[in-house]
Amino acid sequence: MDDNLRLLQENDPQVFAALKGEEARQRSGVELIPSENYTFPEVLATLGSVFTNKYSEGYPGRRYYGGQEFTDQIENLARDRAKAVFGCEHANVQPLSGSAMNQAVYLGLLEPGDTIMAMDLSHGGHLTHGAPVSHMGKLFNFVRYVTDPRDGSIDYDKVRKDALATKPKLILCGYTSYPRDIEYERFKAIADEVGALTMTDASHFGGLVAGGAMRNPFDFGFDIVTTTTHKSLRGPRGGMVLCTRSLAKKIDKSVFPGLQGGPHMNAIAAIAVTLGKAQTDEFKAYAKQVLVNSKTLASALLEHQAKLVTGGTDNHMMVLDTVASFGLDGRQAEEILDTINITTNKQIIPDDPNPPLRPSGIRIGTPAATTRGMKEADMKQLADWMVTCLKNPEEKALLNRTRDEVQAFCEAFPVPGI
Repeated sequence: MDDNLRLLQENDPQVFAALKGEEARQRSGVELIPSENYTFPEVLATLGSVFTNKYSEGYPGRRYYGGQEFTDQIENLARDRAKAVFGCEHANVQPLSGSAMNQAVYLGLLEPGDTIMAMDLSHGGHLTHGAPVSHMGKLFNFVRYVTDPRDGSIDYDKVRKDALATKPKLILCGYTSYPRDIEYERFKAIADEVGALTMTDASHFGGLVAGGAMRNPFDFGFDIVTTTTHKSLRGPRGGMVLCTRSLAKKIDKSVFPGLQGGPHMNAIAAIAVTLGKAQTDEFKAYAKQVLVNSKTLASALLEHQAKLVTGGTDNHMMVLDTVASFGLDGRQAEEILDTINITTNKQIIPDDPNPPLRPSGIRIGTPAATTRGMKEADMKQLADWMVTCLKNPEEKALLNRTRDEVQAFCEAFPVPGI
């Protein structure tokens, strides 16, 4: 135990106990929430570093406080690495979260009341893509596209028809629970036809783009890509706005001083570390394995006659219709899997008749399991455990035995950094 942890144990045993409890939970269970991952040990080191102590309002070379020699080095390094990894002309690494990065784009490039086209939350989009309950949904006129009820995929012909009718200023693609890839060329053609900017929220799959496992929106002429840094990228909790050079000044001004004050320099240092890792062959192999594992897990669930939204996956996640598959709502399924140390999250499905807190499905993803070194055979084992227990939720002896098996299984796959 290092000196700082020893001080924590001595001076705040309650917080220390919760910290050690979370470490044990992460070690002894399988994380299948697609938006969660285990960060690099070097990221944990930078997050707890002296960069936490420094206020750095402004941008490199134009700060409002003194003493910025090393913060400027770190932020410039993070920006340069982001541009290299994603093949973009400009990068802003200061957004404090995914929500903030998307808000910075809307507020920096558009006027209140302007029309934005984005995926409906209930069909796989994100809260920040204009859900009526969000502040952005009230500030801008969002036109929300949905998926085709026949197969759960995006209906691009309907997107084009709606775009021609509503003339959005910005067309946004990206998702939080859509298990297929995006046809960027079709979105770009639609946007060009109506004179709209193009934006991809790659928060979920940014690491897969960085690792070359999934296509890069910039290769199709997109104007803006946003991504969080903590999901498939394995970095700290934060966000980035990547864009063309023509939009750089507006984006930077929107992030600061428009939306937020001093950046979290410890997080920016950790982002620099993460983007350095993303350039390695090891990370590229990891990104490819995430997709292999996801497809393997989806196929194994389908072999068990489970019903998946869209019938499979093209990315790192899948949505399991637990009502159709097991007669359980998503909350029940999540809780049953929690008892066997497999963590998922309840999830609405397209046109879900059930409420958000008791939806009809769960969302499953492979980034975290892949980080621990799990491969195809392990995905098949996870599918067996999940299906067996979801089919027999009242058999306590089965659940207890499976939990013990999962814990023993996890001992072969250490969690990086803990």
